[in-house]
Amino acid sequence: MKQGLVWRIGLTACILFVAAMFLLPTLLLPSPTVGGGKVEKEGPARWLPSSRVNLGLDLMGGIQLTLEVEVAKALETSLVQMGQDLMGEANSKGILMTRPGLTPGMRLEFVLASPDKAEALNEIIAKDFEQLAALSSAPAAEGRVKYIVSFSPGALSRLTDMTVDQALTTIRNRIDQFGVAEPDVRKEQGSNRISIQLPGMSDPQRAVEIIGKTAHLEFRIVRDDIDPNTKNPPSGVRILPLETAGGNGAPQHGALAVEDAAVLTGDRISNAVPAFDNAGNAIVSLSFDRRGAQIFAQITEANVRKRMAIVLDGRIHSAPVINEKISGGQASISGSFTPAEANDLAVVLRAGSLPAPVLVLEQRTVGPSLGQESIDMGVRAALIGGAAVVIFMMLYYGLSGVIANVMLLLDVGLILAGMAAFGATLTMPGIAGIVLTIGMAVDANVLIFERIREELDRGLTPLAAVEAGFSRAMLAITDSNLTTIIVGLILYQFGSGPVRGFAVTLTIGILASMFTAIFVSRIVFDIWMGKPGRKLSI
Repeated sequence: MKQGLVWRIGLTACILFVAAMFLLPTLLLPSPTVGGGKVEKEGPARWLPSSRVNLGLDLMGGIQLTLEVEVAKALETSLVQMGQDLMGEANSKGILMTRPGLTPGMRLEFVLASPDKAEALNEIIAKDFEQLAALSSAPAAEGRVKYIVSFSPGALSRLTDMTVDQALTTIRNRIDQFGVAEPDVRKEQGSNRISIQLPGMSDPQRAVEIIGKTAHLEFRIVRDDIDPNTKNPPSGVRILPLETAGGNGAPQHGALAVEDAAVLTGDRISNAVPAFDNAGNAIVSLSFDRRGAQIFAQITEANVRKRMAIVLDGRIHSAPVINEKISGGQASISGSFTPAEANDLAVVLRAGSLPAPVLVLEQRTVGPSLGQESIDMGVRAALIGGAAVVIFMMLYYGLSGVIANVMLLLDVGLILAGMAAFGATLTMPGIAGIVLTIGMAVDANVLIFERIREELDRGLTPLAAVEAGFSRAMLAITDSNLTTIIVGLILYQFGSGPVRGFAVTLTIGILASMFTAIFVSRIVFDIWMGKPGRKLSI
């Protein structure tokens, strides 16, 4: 028994040491500031883990945003891009067709030059473009065939979900790069909306600049044959504002007529870095992925001596003339950028441009004073509940109750250490989970103590009663706690936000209470009862 006691003491000491290492950064180090990166650790603190317990929006204040993804615009861009791919595939097989044009109702129209190629074109659409469905085909002038295609219903649903999911991932990547600690970014069920919580952030305008900037990059062919001042541009053409850098670096404004369909978008960007041009102006240098480089080469080859507008969030930043085919997969965005703006734009483009613009439907700021009030009320409730439990255990179980109270303190420490290890966020529901865990931890001790009393009543010696009480109560404690852990895992899997916070603290707390009640308190009892003549106070 003595040898078994030694390894149990050693294992407990190791676990408590590791828990203390994870808990100390939360207790000793200052909280990181938003956008300030990691806290620099000096002296012995540099050996401590970097993870810590973060406070949620309801405890430290911050910003909550509700965004709506304009899915229709992303679908139109995808449809136009697919139409261009279809034209390229058809032309490569000797099937001549006009460039597909976008029409109202999210449809593409194009004309097939030879009616005898209709069957071959239909085969290409069915085999290589399963997302497209031919809505109609009818004879056109000069013996040609006019086609109208669009997304199939199934493809439309899938692309809608993919667009919102991509926006969700992109926004999360942006927030991570700007250093917001423990953001909560999730999609609202059954809608195209995204809910965002940014704990510790107090500047709503800064939040909107980080998150709401679409960074939707497009390349469009300029229509120099159309007056940009016209109020009624022809079908397939739109007028976009032009903003370029003047000779002194100040922005110059104007407008250009461009084709309505974008020939390439920012989702083909593989890298973006800030740089300077020959005149010393800040620019953003772009690199395309393999497919993007191929498309860019085809576009520049087909539009030599025309201008290509580089459009960012609906504004033209430059419109250089295409002098020759560009096959290197490189481009740049110039304009009236400051070096800081160029750097921010490069960060946003690297994190990924949003697949569609987003609208800020709601923005709320939770002040830190309200968060502090929530902390005070939660701590007060935990202290009152904990004090009542401590007093009851001491009065009812004597010295054994004192041991149980010490185990409660270890439980709380282990819960916070576990949350720090996982980088979890502490919220008001999380504090409720800790309070609930305190009650359940006492429940385990009560089961053990009552079982020991029953064994003493049967005439067993105190040492034998302790051994029998722990072994026979273990099954009941394990069964009851295991069902609670299963519920916590289900809440974590299917819940979100505060529900997950409650599930995390509850699950960690149950595991910690089982460890202290069954394992650590058994060590204390064995040490106390190991010397002859000591009485059992229970």
